Amino acid sequence: MAKSLPTVLVVDDEPHSVAAMRMALEDDFTVLEAQDADQAWALMEDNWVHVVVSDQRMPGRTGIELLTAIRDRWPETVRLIVTGYTETNDMIEAINKAGIYQFITKPWHPDQLLMAVRNAARLFELNREHERMTLEMRYLGSTASARLEERRRVLQAGLGFDKLLRSPSSGLNATIALARHFAAFDVPVLITGEAGTGKTDLARAMHYGSLRGDRPFFELNCTGLPDEVLLTELFGLKRGAAQGVTQTKIGLLQKADRGTLFLNGVDSLSPALQIALLRVVTEGAFQPVGARETLSSGARIIAGAHRDLMDLVADGLFRADLYYALAVTTLQVPPLRARQGDIALMAERYLHDLAAEHGKAARGFTQAALDFLENYDWPGNLPELRNEVTRMLILAQNVTIGPEIISRHILMSAPGEDSADRTATLVGNLEGTLKERVEVMEMRILRETLTRLKWNKSRAAAELGLSRVGLRSKLDRYGIEPHAMSEED
Repeated sequence: MAKSLPTVLVVDDEPHSVAAMRMALEDDFTVLEAQDADQAWALMEDNWVHVVVSDQRMPGRTGIELLTAIRDRWPETVRLIVTGYTETNDMIEAINKAGIYQFITKPWHPDQLLMAVRNAARLFELNREHERMTLEMRYLGSTASARLEERRRVLQAGLGFDKLLRSPSSGLNATIALARHFAAFDVPVLITGEAGTGKTDLARAMHYGSLRGDRPFFELNCTGLPDEVLLTELFGLKRGAAQGVTQTKIGLLQKADRGTLFLNGVDSLSPALQIALLRVVTEGAFQPVGARETLSSGARIIAGAHRDLMDLVADGLFRADLYYALAVTTLQVPPLRARQGDIALMAERYLHDLAAEHGKAARGFTQAALDFLENYDWPGNLPELRNEVTRMLILAQNVTIGPEIISRHILMSAPGEDSADRTATLVGNLEGTLKERVEVMEMRILRETLTRLKWNKSRAAAELGLSRVGLRSKLDRYGIEPHAMSEED
């Protein structure tokens, strides 16, 4: 069933003006016509009118008088007036009294009139929707409000884990399952894994999956920061503690009180900071820099480490008591190379987000491009993948992105069937005899060149200084074949 058109009433004592307005509006509206205020009033009585457009100068009641009366009787109807005269202060006051939405000066253009009436009709619908929502909220009882709040809390609790994109067979699934279990228990947790694997996202998901989900979440990466900065960031700074310090700085332990504080890179903490953190974890106590008083914090501590803390404990580089205080349970986040099935999902997510951020259209990747991305080791993990997707988006000439613009080191590092050459991108990383190493490099160079040139064999042969017959011989020798998506080019 087709949706009915909004109804507009046009009022003018000149028939040609009424006809002109009808022609401008009839494609978008149901148009009612009146030549004076009395006819207009009768039509208002019999019809549900969204917008009234009235001329000002008419026999009998003027347009302002008509619209003022309509405002009193049908306040939801949006009112516009058409006038060919310069507005005096009295006229402006009258327009305000009638609650005029807009006045249109003669001579008007059909597009100008149509746009004004469209906006007025939209305002009518918005006002009706506002009234409906106001009534719903007015009669929403305390029980319904509590139910709505509970639903919001439950949705928020699951929001964090739902953001952790992964495949059904991902190596991250076991870690997330354990994280969900420990999220609701108010105990310290240690998250380990290489830099860039998503430890912060996992800590944030645990926060929103806990009873603290409606409290603040803060994170601090301790790696590379000097002790003075870390002490100030964590514990705060009392006014006058040092020359030039004119105001007190609140530390993260106070800001995160009753919330969650994720400290990433705790494996880089100095011995002094390890002692200070141990007191926080075991007693909830700390002292701001320059202060004598001891404060307490109810923040939940989740720690992140890029290295194995047990190895550091064995080497005497990390306190054993702090390790056991932090590691009520340990969550291991696998590197991206151990989550091959997640790479395509993450690349597509990054592409979608970056396309929206940079305002460039992108539909996705070809299967050939995804194959190369999935078969690379990503030593830089998620940040490296995001950087590569950003680069590809910028260089892309088509909305579907192929492998020809992937970085050369990624194209050259694509593995063979045994994946033996997966991490070796330089000659120095290769193993075997000289002949075997040369063959591996030759195979990679052939694959990279042909992919970059979209399998144009003439161009590839010319770039590599080979004849087409020689190139074909090498492709047959190494079993190099084009991806189906690449052959289209």
